Amino acid sequence: MNDPKKAPTFENALAFASDLIRIPGLPGQEGDVARRVREEMESLGLVDVRIDEAGNVIGIARGRGEAPPALLNSEWEVPPFSGEVRDGFLHGRGAMDIKGPLALQTYAAAALAGKAPGDVIVAHTVLEERGGLGMKTLLESGSVAPGVVIIGEATHGDVCIGHRGRAELEVVIGGVAGHASAPARAHNALDLLGDVLAAIRDLASRQGSDPVLGPATVAATMVDVLPESRNVIPDRVVVVLDWRILPGDRDQELVGRVRQAIESRIGTTPEGYSIAARMGVERQTTWTGLAEDKDLFTPGFLMEPDHRVVRAAAEAVGRRGDEARPAEVRPWTFATDGGWSCGVHGIPTVGFAPGEERYAHTNRERLDVEEARWVFERHGQLIPAVQLAAR
Repeated sequence: MNDPKKAPTFENALAFASDLIRIPGLPGQEGDVARRVREEMESLGLVDVRIDEAGNVIGIARGRGEAPPALLNSEWEVPPFSGEVRDGFLHGRGAMDIKGPLALQTYAAAALAGKAPGDVIVAHTVLEERGGLGMKTLLESGSVAPGVVIIGEATHGDVCIGHRGRAELEVVIGGVAGHASAPARAHNALDLLGDVLAAIRDLASRQGSDPVLGPATVAATMVDVLPESRNVIPDRVVVVLDWRILPGDRDQELVGRVRQAIESRIGTTPEGYSIAARMGVERQTTWTGLAEDKDLFTPGFLMEPDHRVVRAAAEAVGRRGDEARPAEVRPWTFATDGGWSCGVHGIPTVGFAPGEERYAHTNRERLDVEEARWVFERHGQLIPAVQLAAR
């Protein structure tokens, strides 16, 4: 029998969330958080609890076997602040994004053990904020096979059905370095910067749009110049692009569009210079030591508002204070791991969690306790409803 202090109640979930906020969990350093989550899953009676090679924590609340598994997903990314509950809010960095919802999902799954029509898989993944290495690794491993996914990113009690993705690209301008006292002996990579920025503006003016998600956007956000010495003509300039992409956009296709925009603006590259476009790549190492050179690419996704899983979710959740009315259905403004589960793997995916997006990544981050309580309770209707709809 489970320890009665670990009964799957909202009060215990809130205490767990407060505890997690006090544990540091920077990207690549989530080990202490992961071990604490594993401990809580085990104390709640989840089965097959494990930490995989990427450092994701996974546990299962067994269902009745009548419907496909539902995967509840939250991820962590920021250090704690206080974990204090005051004036009706849980305060601290991670309260809303994402340790609070992580705790609620863990407890909601435990409360449905033996009751849900299918297994409830709880998977708390790492490195979502840098392209989703944790979720990518988990789904590619084949160790879980959910029929539906519920993302625990803030929705303020609405049902979210998609978002734009994000790609980070680089344009590398090459020249020939030389001493600034003799510029004729060099080819200054900065000479082509203006044309490259103009090409990026051309590209930005030709972006497509989605009636639900809005337009794609691309902008230059940083310029690195090498060498950094102020009396040396640089032979290398790297322009960083932030591209908010639409579902269906893929990494190498985006690179090709950047190259085409530059060629249209510049034509033949002048002698002594080079211009190359590429995806941004980052060497990522999880807290377990798994290392991968990861493209900085998060896919977008969008579920149809009338999809049976979306309709089931909206009807099961209802609206706070008026649960007879379906929940509002809308997209997120930011990206989530749903881009991997739905955008790449085609698994029906919706979002449902407490919290307002405007508080994410701010010094005012907080979680409304009563809203969190309502969301926790609604999971009891949401999870079975989407499992049955996904059959």
